[in-house]
Amino acid sequence: MSRLAEFRKLEQQLATQLAELESMKSDSGLKKEMEFESKLRALLGEYGFSLKNIINILDPEAGSRTSTSKAAPAKTVRKAREVKIYKNPNSGELIETKGGNHPQLKEWKTEFGVDVVESWRTQ
Repeated sequence: MSRLAEFRKLEQQLATQLAELESMKSDSGLKKEMEFESKLRALLGEYGFSLKNIINILDPEAGSRTSTSKAAPAKTVRKAREVKIYKNPNSGELIETKGGNHPQLKEWKTEFGVDVVESWRTQ
């Protein structure tokens, strides 16, 4: 992007933000909030309190809640897979696996069928 195009883009964004700022200045709700904040800060200064003091007076547990809410949620631990043992009655061969991805088990399932091989399961 050329410097001139970048300048025009930023200038346009600035104009948009200035228009938004002017519309917010005329908002009566914003004026009330600003007036409240200035009166509150004057009152706090008059009595020598800070915002933290006021929060502690109004809600003493606020500090303890914010620190615990930032803690990372505990990870859930997956249940370990159960070991399955298959015994081929034809050859007497044993296979121990936690999943169905064992190459010899796959070979048996294609040769003898899934239901037959599942009937060979001893555990």
